[in-house]
Amino acid sequence: MIIVDAHCDTITRLMETKENLIRNNCHVDIERMKQKGSYVQFFAAFISPEYCQAYAMKRAMQIIDKFYQQIEIYSDNIMSCCNYRDIENAVSSSKVAAILSIEGGDALQGDLSALRMFYRLGVRSLCLTWNHRNEIADGVADGITGGGLTPFGRDVIMEMNRLGMIVDVSHLSERGFWDVVEISGQPIIASHSNAKSVCSHRRNLTDEQILALKNNGGVMGMNLCPAFLTNEGEASLKDVINHIEHIASVGGIDIIGIGADFDGIDDTPREIKGVENIDGIFNELLKLNYPQEAVDKIAGGNFLRVIRQVLK
Repeated sequence: MIIVDAHCDTITRLMETKENLIRNNCHVDIERMKQKGSYVQFFAAFISPEYCQAYAMKRAMQIIDKFYQQIEIYSDNIMSCCNYRDIENAVSSSKVAAILSIEGGDALQGDLSALRMFYRLGVRSLCLTWNHRNEIADGVADGITGGGLTPFGRDVIMEMNRLGMIVDVSHLSERGFWDVVEISGQPIIASHSNAKSVCSHRRNLTDEQILALKNNGGVMGMNLCPAFLTNEGEASLKDVINHIEHIASVGGIDIIGIGADFDGIDDTPREIKGVENIDGIFNELLKLNYPQEAVDKIAGGNFLRVIRQVLK
């Protein structure tokens, strides 16, 4: 089994705590990932609204620099990966496979040349918006306006397809989601989003969106934020399973993955304190008589399929 987590904010958190990636008090570190066997982790450069608009690109560069500092220091245990072949090399070397992403297209500051330069720096996935509007599209917090992709946003999608980057629609307005589905010629992901039919939070996807993601060949990663898991407050492992089962009933097993949002959230389900407990999800599915093949897909196989198809 290869585990793929499509979203964490650990690098950004380390910049605040001054800890290191090998061992820390955050949700994610190298030692705990390696204990789980073969591990692929997307590390997001999160562009907080306080850095927008004037300093968004500068902030992205600071986080990316921190990412590569940690990769260099701990190169015996972790490897930066830009495509599926790199992941194979990392796994065969018993190293964590690290994929660099950006959360918030504000980092581009409205310029396609910035997208191309971020690609050259190893960024392989872009979450188009955070919750608010930027030059690319409206975020979920602005969904009431009915706005979707801007003309620049449409150019971004086409250029990401050309470069071989994964388009991430988590945090995007619903209209923006449908615009991306229409335009993208490659599978897309919702790296850390759950099912709105199970929990009504605005960050979750409707059944219609889930079905569209299936038809696109994409994947959605289960977010462990309690507010996205249940309307009742404190969350448990059972709530995670409820989302998986609902999504499977709508779109099938092949669109489900993990996007824990570790270190981007303060609270987690009771049974999951951090990456050390992530396999509790897979063990619970096996107890429910999910076939091993299905569990392997949810653990990482589905995201690996998209990675293999999209990344160059």
